[in-house]
Amino acid sequence: MPAMNIDKTDRMKSLKELIDTAGSGWNLVEKWMKNANNSYVILPRHPKRADEELLRAQISTKSPLGAIIHQTGGILIDGGWLRILGSGSPQLNRGIMDWNKGKSFEKEGEKGGFLLIADDVLGGYFAINAGTLGEEIGHVYYFAQDTLQWESLECGYSDFVYWALNGDIRQFYETFKWKGWTEDVSHLDGNQVFSFYPFLWTAQASDFRKVDRKVVSIDENYHLTMELAGQK
Repeated sequence: MPAMNIDKTDRMKSLKELIDTAGSGWNLVEKWMKNANNSYVILPRHPKRADEELLRAQISTKSPLGAIIHQTGGILIDGGWLRILGSGSPQLNRGIMDWNKGKSFEKEGEKGGFLLIADDVLGGYFAINAGTLGEEIGHVYYFAQDTLQWESLECGYSDFVYWALNGDIRQFYETFKWKGWTEDVSHLDGNQVFSFYPFLWTAQASDFRKVDRKVVSIDENYHLTMELAGQK
């Protein structure tokens, strides 16, 4: 698992130390994309913003995580249903470290107990576990709206990205895709998700066809979701 923030000496690495063009993890990601089974869009990055996010993350571009942060503004999968965070772009205006601040850590340089790396339009959240989500350190966990629990996907970040590009993500979400979802999702930006009522974790939501949905900000959704999870 990539270092979350600061190396063992607590010394902040420079951009020169973090950027490895010869052995970039982006080469591996590009190979996965060439034969991808799922549709994807690489969002354009802003070079200055990409540098800043990589510095804050303190993750080498040798890893796919560091490479995606530095090479992309984010990656949209399956028409934008799933969003993998990068350094931020107008269509997904959240850099990975910017998004994690106030959620996985409070102050710059702190080592969070997890790192949010992706999310979906249902308000489901993907994170690398660094100790607070469960026993499987370094694995990606998913927080689902119908359980309000973090569950291990039993894979690391690289396998998660490969799955997003090549795995059967339609089966993963088949219970929650409604008629016309493609059109509805196309109108969202990367800072929005759908909110459902009755809540998906309630018995009243067992028939998904009868659940109402509205568009809300993802920040609002995240904080409300975690508050509700803490009350269960």
